[in-house]
Amino acid sequence: MPSDLTLISVDNYTGLVAAGFVLILGRKCVKKIGFLNRYSIPEAVAGGLVVAFLITLLRTTANVDIQFNIDTLQNALMFMFFATVGLNADLRKLATGGSKLGIFVVAILGLLILQNLLGISLASLFGLDPHVGLLAASITLSGGHATANSWGDVFSNDYNITGAKEIAIACATFGLVMGGIIGGPVARYLVKKTTTPDGVPDDELPPSGFENPQDPRDVSTRSFTESIILIAICLSIGSYISSLITPYFKLPAFVAIMLMGVLLRNVLSVTRIYNVIEKSVSIIGNVSLSFFLAMAVMRLRLWEILDLALPVLIILAAQGLLMALYAVFITFRIMGKNYDAAVLAGGHCGFGLGATPTAIANMQAVTKIYGPSHIAFFIVPLVGAFLVDFLNVLVIKGSLVLITLFN
Repeated sequence: MPSDLTLISVDNYTGLVAAGFVLILGRKCVKKIGFLNRYSIPEAVAGGLVVAFLITLLRTTANVDIQFNIDTLQNALMFMFFATVGLNADLRKLATGGSKLGIFVVAILGLLILQNLLGISLASLFGLDPHVGLLAASITLSGGHATANSWGDVFSNDYNITGAKEIAIACATFGLVMGGIIGGPVARYLVKKTTTPDGVPDDELPPSGFENPQDPRDVSTRSFTESIILIAICLSIGSYISSLITPYFKLPAFVAIMLMGVLLRNVLSVTRIYNVIEKSVSIIGNVSLSFFLAMAVMRLRLWEILDLALPVLIILAAQGLLMALYAVFITFRIMGKNYDAAVLAGGHCGFGLGATPTAIANMQAVTKIYGPSHIAFFIVPLVGAFLVDFLNVLVIKGSLVLITLFN
């Protein structure tokens, strides 16, 4: 940071207020600005980008830098969100959605491979180390900030890539923004191509889980309290399991927490000890998701993206185009070319370029206008939170072998 900058530090409490402001601002922007509503841009993304731009403007014109020291709070909200994803996952639904889940995994695997091939090819074309192209591919885009941070260290230490970690974090940031921007327009375009062009979903059941978060849901103080207790169990045991496994196998804490939620939910259901109240769990999950995403976007350091070398920016732009085309011509088609497939394609844009919370926000923005898609909200959280990371490790390892063979 330049020495002449005046630093303003924001703590957890003030950060929570700022995130609330972002959500209110985003809601008003989406309501008042036609194209934001028309193209289903998530409210947290719209408001967060406005605040991130204002912070960047303040930094460049007044030499004032706002630093958000809210990692603890932001991570807690993310963990709570993934705990609710797990607690909402009734594995008995696999009987109806299992085949589509498998097909969606194949679609994800195809994108991961193409992202890395594109990144490596363009980096070589521009005369860059192909490892830099890999940093601007599945590592940071489908992988997100956590994967970017881990592999940034690896590329810096093992492959002598100068500034690898900084490049990785900037690429992940760019992907988060891009995923939140293109998911809605892609889904809206595809909805018009379905057999229900007016947006009437194939599934007419009322929304549940993370669908239509603005809809009122009947909950009691008791059910809300019990849901918080379940989430706390997932957070404590999941974090502990992650700490035990990490020395032998790198398992992100949020994955362990989500899997703990899945286990807890289904053990309780099978044994009939307790019936998880999905309405209460989903309210907590939706609130956590909204505040987490608002914090993530408002903290974007846009000037760091602009500081990326032009070839890297071109690679990232090409990755955005690849994601949009892949969602339209591959994901949508193999998932059935119906309304659910359109919503799934929008969600794929979210975690194919950014993160699972972005995917959920994308789908919520679409279903808010066109109606519920239960299968999409069942598949995307499970795949985006866990399976994509496992597949990504395999594809990254294979890509590194490919670079070695052709260098």
